[in-house]
Amino acid sequence: MQQGIAAYIAVTAAYWGFMVTDGALRMLVLLHFHGLGYSPVQLAYLFVLYEIAGIVTNLSAGWIAARYGLASTLFAGLSLQVVALLMLTQLDPTWALGLSVAFVMLVQGLSGVAKDLSKMSAKSAVKILAPTGAGGLFRWVAVLTGSKNAVKGMGFFLGAAMLALIGFEVSVLVMAGFLAMVLGVLVVKLPKGLPTGRKTAKFREVFSKNRNINWLSFARMFLFGARDVWFVVGIPIYFYAVLSDGTAEGNRTAFFMIGGFMALWIILYGAVQASAPKLLGAKSQNLDTLIRDARIWGSALVVVPSVLAVLVFLTPTPTPWLTATIIAGLLVFGGIFAVNSSLHSYLILAFSTNDRVTMDVGFYYMANAAGRLMGTVLSGATYQLGGLPLCLATAAVLLILNVAGVAKLRTDTDIPHAGNSCA
Repeated sequence: MQQGIAAYIAVTAAYWGFMVTDGALRMLVLLHFHGLGYSPVQLAYLFVLYEIAGIVTNLSAGWIAARYGLASTLFAGLSLQVVALLMLTQLDPTWALGLSVAFVMLVQGLSGVAKDLSKMSAKSAVKILAPTGAGGLFRWVAVLTGSKNAVKGMGFFLGAAMLALIGFEVSVLVMAGFLAMVLGVLVVKLPKGLPTGRKTAKFREVFSKNRNINWLSFARMFLFGARDVWFVVGIPIYFYAVLSDGTAEGNRTAFFMIGGFMALWIILYGAVQASAPKLLGAKSQNLDTLIRDARIWGSALVVVPSVLAVLVFLTPTPTPWLTATIIAGLLVFGGIFAVNSSLHSYLILAFSTNDRVTMDVGFYYMANAAGRLMGTVLSGATYQLGGLPLCLATAAVLLILNVAGVAKLRTDTDIPHAGNSCA
C-alpha cells in the first residue's frame, strides 16, 4: 500500500507541475495575441486545435495506457508539453496573420495532446492506487482535482505576470525549463505501483456499453462547454476592454488584474472541489444520494449565468457596480461548478471497473474535451455576435442539457461493484 501511495503522490506532483505551465500558457497566448490585435473569433481559433486534440487523445490514451501502462502516457504528456513550449519560441512576429494563427494552433494542438495524456494518467491512478474505504475514493479524487485547479490558477496569474514583466518568449522558455526538470526527476524517482498494461487490450474496448458512463459523459460535455463559453474568450476580453486605457502601463495593469481574477476563480474552484466530499457528507452517503446531489447542484448552477446575462444585457455601459457584480456572480458560479465537477469526477470512477478504468476515464474526458471545444468556439462567436450577455445566456442553455444528462443516471443497473460506494 505504501508503494502505491508513493506512486500516487509522484504522479500528482508531476501533474501539478504540468498544470502550472498549462494555465500560464493559456494566459500568455490569450493576452499576448489580443495585444497584437486578434479578434475574439481569431483568439478562439488559437485554442480550437487544443480542444480537438483533446478529443482524439482521450479516445486513444485510455487504450494506450491499458496496453502500455500509465507511466508511458504520463512521460509522453510531459515530454510533448516541453516540445510545444520550445516550438512556441520560434514564432516570428514578421509572419503573416494567417501563418501565425496556423502555427499557434498547431502548437496548441500538441499542448492539448500533452495535457490530456497527463490528465488521464493522473485521474486513472486515483482509481488504482487510492484507498476506497469510508468514502476514500471520493476524497482522493477531490484532493487531486481540487489541488490541480488551485495550481492551474496560480499558473494563470504567473502567465499574466510573466508576460507583463519578462515578455512572451522568455516566459515560454522559463516554463519549458521548469517542466523538463519535473520530467527528469519523475523518470528517475517514480516509484513502482502503476499498472504496466496488458498487450491484449483492444481499441474497440474504449467505447463503453455502460449507460451510466455514457450519460455522465454527455452531461460532462455540456457542463464544461457552459464554463468555457464565457471563460476562454468572453470574460478576459470583456475585462480587458473595461480595465485597459490603451497605454502600455494601462495594458500591464489590465494583464495583472485579469490574470489575478482568472487565478482567483480557478483557485476558489479548486478549493471547493477539494472540500466537496466534506460539504456533501460523502463519507455517510451512498451512490444513489450522490447522483441525486448531482441533479440538485446542476440545477442550481443554471441560475447564475441566467441572472448575470439579464443584468449585463440591461446595463450595456460597464459600471464599477456591474463589474463587481459580474466578479461576485462568477465566483459563485465557480463554487457551484466545482461541486458539480467533483461529483462528476467521483461518479466516473464509481461507475468504472479497475480492468477498464483508463478506457472509461479516457472516454469520459474525450467528452470533456468535446465540451471545451464547443465552449471555446462558442466563446469567440457569441462574444463577437452579442457580447458577454450572449456568452452567459448560452452557458445557461448548455447547463440545462447537463442536468438532462445527469437525470438519466441510475443505480439499479450497470454499477460495477459495491466497493465503489461512498458508504
